[in-house]
Amino acid sequence: MAEFRPKDSTSQVLAELARLWDQARVRQPGQVSQKKLATASGVPYSTVNGWAKGTAVPRVLDQLVKVGATLAKWANERPLSTHEWDRLMIADRSRSSSCPSEPSTMVEQIRVGVIPRPADCFQERQVAEQVQTAVSEGGTVVLTQPEPQALTQVLAGMGGVGKTQLAAAHARRACQQGVGVVLWVNAATRDNIVSAYTATAQRLGLPLADHDDPEHAAEQFLIWAETIDQRWLVVLDDVQLPRDLNGLWPPTTASETGRQVLVTTRLREAALAGADRRTVNIGTFTPAEARSYLAAKLGDHALASELDALAEELGFLPLALAQATAYINNADITCATYRRRIASRLLAHAVPGEDYLPDGHQRVVTATWELSVEHADQAAPTGLARPVLELISVLDSAGIPQAALTCPPALDYLTTRLLVPASDTTSPQVDADMVDDALRNLHRHSLIDHDRAADQREVRVHQLVQRATRENLTLQPQLDPDTFTDLAHAAAGALLEIWPQIERDQIGQILRANTTALQHATGAALYSSDAHTLLFRAAASLGETGQVAAAITASANLHIACLRHFGPDHPDTLAARNRLASWRGEAGDAAGAAAAFEELLTDQLRVLGPDHPDTLATRNNLATWRGRAGDAAGAAAAFEELLTNVLRMLGPDHPDTLATRNNLASWRGEAGDAAGAATALEELLTDRIRVLGPDHPDTLATRNNLASWRGEAGDAAGAATALEELLTDQLRVLGPDHPDTLATRNNLATWRGRAGDAAGAATALEELLTDLLRVLGPDHPNTLATRNNLASSRGEAGDVAGAAAAFEELLTNVLRMLGPDHPNTLATRNNLATWRGRAGDAVGAATALEELLTDRIRVLGPDHPDTLATRNNLASWRGRAGDAAGAATALEELLTDRIRVLGPDHPDTLATRNNLASWRGRAGDAAGAATALEELLTDLLRVLGPDHPNTLATRNNLAFWRER
Repeated sequence: MAEFRPKDSTSQVLAELARLWDQARVRQPGQVSQKKLATASGVPYSTVNGWAKGTAVPRVLDQLVKVGATLAKWANERPLSTHEWDRLMIADRSRSSSCPSEPSTMVEQIRVGVIPRPADCFQERQVAEQVQTAVSEGGTVVLTQPEPQALTQVLAGMGGVGKTQLAAAHARRACQQGVGVVLWVNAATRDNIVSAYTATAQRLGLPLADHDDPEHAAEQFLIWAETIDQRWLVVLDDVQLPRDLNGLWPPTTASETGRQVLVTTRLREAALAGADRRTVNIGTFTPAEARSYLAAKLGDHALASELDALAEELGFLPLALAQATAYINNADITCATYRRRIASRLLAHAVPGEDYLPDGHQRVVTATWELSVEHADQAAPTGLARPVLELISVLDSAGIPQAALTCPPALDYLTTRLLVPASDTTSPQVDADMVDDALRNLHRHSLIDHDRAADQREVRVHQLVQRATRENLTLQPQLDPDTFTDLAHAAAGALLEIWPQIERDQIGQILRANTTALQHATGAALYSSDAHTLLFRAAASLGETGQVAAAITASANLHIACLRHFGPDHPDTLAARNRLASWRGEAGDAAGAAAAFEELLTDQLRVLGPDHPDTLATRNNLATWRGRAGDAAGAAAAFEELLTNVLRMLGPDHPDTLATRNNLASWRGEAGDAAGAATALEELLTDRIRVLGPDHPDTLATRNNLASWRGEAGDAAGAATALEELLTDQLRVLGPDHPDTLATRNNLATWRGRAGDAAGAATALEELLTDLLRVLGPDHPNTLATRNNLASSRGEAGDVAGAAAAFEELLTNVLRMLGPDHPNTLATRNNLATWRGRAGDAVGAATALEELLTDRIRVLGPDHPDTLATRNNLASWRGRAGDAAGAATALEELLTDRIRVLGPDHPDTLATRNNLASWRGRAGDAAGAATALEELLTDLLRVLGPDHPNTLATRNNLAFWRER
């Protein structure tokens, strides 16, 4: 005799223990015994043995709960609560002591219809708990529940998720628990439902249950179900059309006797909902359930990592996992081998043939959803659901913006794919409302999830539905061979169409995920004649949102792909090299970027010629990165040469010519001629207003640059005033959250601080930081730069210790985001050392700058302006730490190098002369200091003019040392 199954027993408690015992033995083969159960539960072996043999019945609730919990744990199920076991015990006692007042209308359990057998290695699932919980709240899975109950549950979900198996498990449990009538109906058609009701009426011996009038017989069954004081269960499996149930819904009047209707369907229809019906959405296996199932099917020799990978590749879909394991076992191959096969062949060729499907499956997995697609396609707008699903099939299963399916490139594709009857001479243009209707049709048939409340991710879909859709599309011989390429380009064009110029919130991440999915789904289709622009946009998006390392990886992969598809000299291959070099520079390797652009320029001159726009653009980029690598004078000279060429090729008013003039002015300023830069930008501004208009972004950018160089030329207050006026216009034209508007707020605060209002600057930067965190996020380079400026402004306003603490926190973030060798990381270390010194730790500042100098020489080289600036700062803090003579010696050596690298009139060279004179004086040579400052003043008057702040400061220093 089987454990917990005494002959003729109707005990619901023992039936549940028997079910748990069987499931535990499936999950723990060879490990489950009565003795182990007694030991693990703490219940005496004699008690467990008595229950198992049927010589005793559970009477102590605490013991029953412990044994049940142990078996549930072994079976990997949710244990029944104390209250649930108590209800089963009460029901058993009631049954054994009750004496019916009238003869029962049921002498034995009646079953109609064949309940599907459990799938091999059937899994008890977490979702079964949801079903049970939902029923306990308003249904009758717990059939002995005494409260009035709403009786109908609808299990909805896509094909292949295991709805039928869950319903069958519930039906088998109902049989074990003694439900009087259990009716299993294949509800795919109305005729099937009527036939099943008729057969049940005849089994019940109901009057007038005649074969000749099945509708009347079905009606008699429904009357019986509504009026009988008897427990019954009706399972309506695979309802396909709600109208098939018109007049055939079993009664759902509240009752204490235990009645339930369980419906499985792929539909999500309002017609299936109701106040007395509860819908439980059935999804795929959880990762743990999938691994447990695969381990049971394939044995313990398969690596857990391989099982997890296979489950993920098949989207945890029970049907797919069952067919995959059948194929693996039939072919006697490993899990790893199977994964390699499905990566290189059609999914339909990686499952058993239709004659060899496991667990009574009717179709291979790729054909599972075809009937649902046909039904969705027949709903209005007729013929549109399938083309929409095709577009969905090449995008990100985790979330697709509906806008990508309703923008012009998508609508154009859908219009060409819409099948119009031959009798219809017009070809309707698909519009956004039609697409929305098609999405609802697909959602109703559980082919997709369409949630309008999921911002930017309104559409989700299972990855195997996508794969089946793509494979079915490629196997249609009547389609043009270019159909799949057209699909890929339509999807790419749609993503590009909705990609915002300025990314906010999560939209960039969502669009990049969709681009990645599109690349994986369509392969070479995006490289048909050239690389689709979307691929370049996605790589740039990473860098523009601060993910520079990821942008490098994406650009490198794009270059490799272009090289493979087009060869080294194709314009797109060269363009990918251009992007890759730029992002390397942004990652901190300015010298490497310049070298890469130099190599690229050689190839473009050979392939495209000297006057090609791409060649001219590379010359622009090369000059920029040479400057950022430390050679500002060389950058200015290169832009001067480039300007001659673009004037000849494009004319004076072309945007590229104007941009070159802007860059030339900026690098002249960086090379030391701030006044010249301001003059050049003034002239440029006049031309940009004339050519582009006053509100063009380039015109506004010129005003920003002009204000900054006016400030560098000595007019800090004027710079702040100009930026204030600019900010008003940018707020009007670009809006408050545009990066250019935010950048102007940063610059305005900076120049206010340099004009003397450090506290006002700190307040403005605090407000700006709040907006940057909201718009760009905490890790964006602009956010980090603002934190840097805010810390400095707080220090200048008097909170030197707070500034040092803020730089310490900032350094942690830039190290994480940019790495130890990025110029911004090195700059943060410089600022931290400076503010530590200003907070009183001159020795610590000098030590930190010494370490920084070593790293800057290694990363940037000895002649880079930042390296030279570090030597200047180090000398100053050594002097403040007490070594004035050492500071003077170090500055003397630095001056020689700055004259060589930057020239004698560069502001940094002139500043070094000022510092050298001061430290000579503090080392005891006041007369020498005064003489040096006299000579310096003459040069400052010539280079910067009498009103420049540096000139005024030198005159002040000269007076000081003359007095000494």
